[in-house]
Amino acid sequence: MLSFFLSLVLLLAACAPAGEAGSSTVQSTYIENKGSDTIVNLALAWAEAYQSQNPDVRISVTGGGSGTGIAALLNGTVDLANASRAIKDEEIAEARSQGINPVEFVIARDAIAVVVHPDNPVSQLTLQQISDIYSGKINNWSELGGEDRPIVRLSRETNSGTHVYFLENVLRLGNPEDKTLFSTDTLLLPSSEGIIHEVRQNPNAIGYDGLGYVPHDLKMIAIASAPGNDYVLPSIETVNNLTYPIARDLYMYTSGEPTGATRQYLDWIFSLEAQAIVVRLGFVPVQP
Repeated sequence: MLSFFLSLVLLLAACAPAGEAGSSTVQSTYIENKGSDTIVNLALAWAEAYQSQNPDVRISVTGGGSGTGIAALLNGTVDLANASRAIKDEEIAEARSQGINPVEFVIARDAIAVVVHPDNPVSQLTLQQISDIYSGKINNWSELGGEDRPIVRLSRETNSGTHVYFLENVLRLGNPEDKTLFSTDTLLLPSSEGIIHEVRQNPNAIGYDGLGYVPHDLKMIAIASAPGNDYVLPSIETVNNLTYPIARDLYMYTSGEPTGATRQYLDWIFSLEAQAIVVRLGFVPVQP
């Protein structure tokens, strides 16, 4: 009789739909991660590596810009918001008015490379010259030692954290009282890949992008922080030794101190394994 009941239990378990028998072992934890287009490829690589080791965790990664990620954090629709700029004071105030306390994590660092077509003879610029290009004070490459060609200005769109960082730290040279704006004929593009595509196609173009997005067939400009200073190319080394003047932190934000699966995922992001992925994708690790 006992053997009959054992056989019946095994038969019922075998016939049960997946997820009913032993459902605690098949339920997935879901992490929603959204924001910066600069970070999106890194976040996708992290998610893929982490999920391969933790099959019970599902991580959804989407871009849309830093502003999109922070807005999603404020309306409570994400677990992790990616941003290539620090959250603004007014965003913090809005969050707190809704009972949300944004918590900041610096998850990697990045150099913003200024790129031109490889046929462009200009190889060096000061920050002031780049500011003058993008504000419309300099309009022809001949003014910079190049050929007599009009400069085509390319920028990320205004929702991009890279756009905001470049505006505040390059066009305005870090001066919070400066109200300089991008020239009205600047072409605003929705993605890092869009910048690269346009520069590749147009010998008159100048653009800027995260170092991890710059392919070998484009030319990076060496930049001096001021006339008379050394011209420096972006790299992991020059970001870490503080000689490259356009470098920044990359962030993830949570609503309050993270717990559970989100906390475990963030802890893994700071591991040597995850930071090695940072290096592989051309960014700068926060862990050696």
